[in-house]
Amino acid sequence: MRAALLPDRGVVKVAGDDAQKLLNGLLTSDIGKVTPHAARYGALLTPQGKIIVDCIVVQVPAEEGGGYFLDCPRALAPTFAARLNFYKLRAKVTIEDAGETLGVLAIWGDGPTIPKDLGYADPRLPALGHRIIVSPQLAHSTAETIGVELVDAPAYEAHRIALGVPRGGLDFMYGDAYPHETDMDQLHGVDFDKGCYVGQEVVSRIEHRARARTRIVPVAYDEFAPEVGIAVMAGDKAVGTMGSAAAGRGLAMLRLDRVAEALSTGATLSAGGIALRLVKPDWMRVAFPGDATAAE
Repeated sequence: MRAALLPDRGVVKVAGDDAQKLLNGLLTSDIGKVTPHAARYGALLTPQGKIIVDCIVVQVPAEEGGGYFLDCPRALAPTFAARLNFYKLRAKVTIEDAGETLGVLAIWGDGPTIPKDLGYADPRLPALGHRIIVSPQLAHSTAETIGVELVDAPAYEAHRIALGVPRGGLDFMYGDAYPHETDMDQLHGVDFDKGCYVGQEVVSRIEHRARARTRIVPVAYDEFAPEVGIAVMAGDKAVGTMGSAAAGRGLAMLRLDRVAEALSTGATLSAGGIALRLVKPDWMRVAFPGDATAAE
């Protein structure tokens, strides 16, 4: 079992009597189901249904002050806090960017059981492991307490990519992608049974019409990794954009209908001249071009 402090992750704290009500009316997840040991994955959207910021929400225990921690991209934490403050109006809520004092420690792999009062399971996918909101200065001692090896963040990135889980800012651009396109509907990031939230009408329309033509999907390659942002080609036609990659696996935002058409004619996928193979992860419950399965 390994652990890594994630330098790209920040923390926004939302507390006060109306914290749950405020967040539940804004985010795509049901905040009523969040506890100190059961986190939820969600996002704040534009009224047009595009992702402003995605986050993992976990409740702060009452003995530690209560409220919620929002584990979000560090670069977007100040903007996220400002957005939430814009929406709070007269709500009894305090919102602060806590990134200067708190960070996110990810723990994954086989090994000792994480103490229930110390962390929470990643709500997107069990194989992603656990996360702990902790002071960066305490990352090493926390890892020692649990009995895990503290490694550098790229090791966690390789693990995330191998599982096919997208990361905002690399695999999709904030402000330019719908939740379905980033697989949030597959990774427990949208609660389709909860009440209204910003952008809900658009997201519900995509869900009911089953028309997410563009999605981030896992790919495999040999030898050198394609560069982030380079076009993915099917023969001589562009069908998407390459995202993050490591150790023979990567993620790409693809127009699935165009990929399916190209594969049916015998065309192959490539990015920067590097051949790509589609990989369908076990957790993805949507039709896949060419019925791709796990690559060798």
